[in-house]
Amino acid sequence: MLAMILTALLLLVIVVVIGVVVWGITTYNGLVATRNTFRNAFAQIDVQLQRRFDLIPNLVETVKRYMSHERETLEAVVAARSAAQSGLAAAKANPGDPSAMAQLAASQGQLNGVLGRLLAVAEAYPDLKANQNMMQLSEELTSTENKVAFARQAFNDAVMVYNTKCEIFPSSLIARNFGFNVASLLEIPAEKQEQVREAPKVQF
Repeated sequence: MLAMILTALLLLVIVVVIGVVVWGITTYNGLVATRNTFRNAFAQIDVQLQRRFDLIPNLVETVKRYMSHERETLEAVVAARSAAQSGLAAAKANPGDPSAMAQLAASQGQLNGVLGRLLAVAEAYPDLKANQNMMQLSEELTSTENKVAFARQAFNDAVMVYNTKCEIFPSSLIARNFGFNVASLLEIPAEKQEQVREAPKVQF
């Protein structure tokens, strides 16, 4: 009788251990999958921001022909583009890292601000507004801005799913012990929100 009880207890322990191991593997794999999902979502942000960076030199060259005396504004756009590229490179190296995401958000907000100022100044130049190249660049910038917004939303949604898995019990036990850190959303700083929502204004 005692032998049967011990055998049953042993079998129960084995089943529990196997269950815990299977749960641990499943949870770990789930965390990996959701982390890869938000990293892939960030790659889409990268693609759109790179497209935006490629458009800016053409925009500056087009504008320069008509408003060469606005040198300070043009230089500010070039400098902001460079800072934004650095911010993107840092975030690309470690998507979700709090400091990298903050740097990216701040640099993108700054770039939006100077682009908005450049395009506002361009409004005063009728010949520039009517320039075919300028109109095409404006349309492409508008399209790219929309794609960036959609990509950012997809990234933030994926980060929320990942963070939830990291924080809820009992999967938080696996996350804590295997280096799955909570990721940061890509959020625009509060003082930039309204400006970024409206800028750059590229309708001519």
